[in-house]
Amino acid sequence: QVQLVESGGGLVQAGGSLRLSCAASGSRFDINTMGWYRQAPGKQRELVAAIDKGGRIQYADSVKGRFTISRDNSKTTVYLQMNSLKPEDTAVYYCNANRFGAESWGQGTQVTVSS
Repeated sequence: QVQLVESGGGLVQAGGSLRLSCAASGSRFDINTMGWYRQAPGKQRELVAAIDKGGRIQYADSVKGRFTISRDNSKTTVYLQMNSLKPEDTAVYYCNANRFGAESWGQGTQVTVSS
């Protein structure tokens, strides 16, 4: 079982930046993919960015060029640097980890971008 704890959300003005962090504990080794999803009110949860242990990265089209995902050398902490934030980025952001096909989720952190 992997436990995930997120931090770094908050309120920011449009054009600003935030950095989210997610640390894995428990069965934190041999995690293949770690990523960030978000869910805005009334919308489905969507993938924002993901990185696998080989360093392959994918981004949602809506965040390409603005967000950067990275992972530490131990591969148990993942970061999301969010720049040029827009009001439409407002959502609860969830950390996700996939280990041997089993998914784990963090509790979520609120990101609010004011116009």
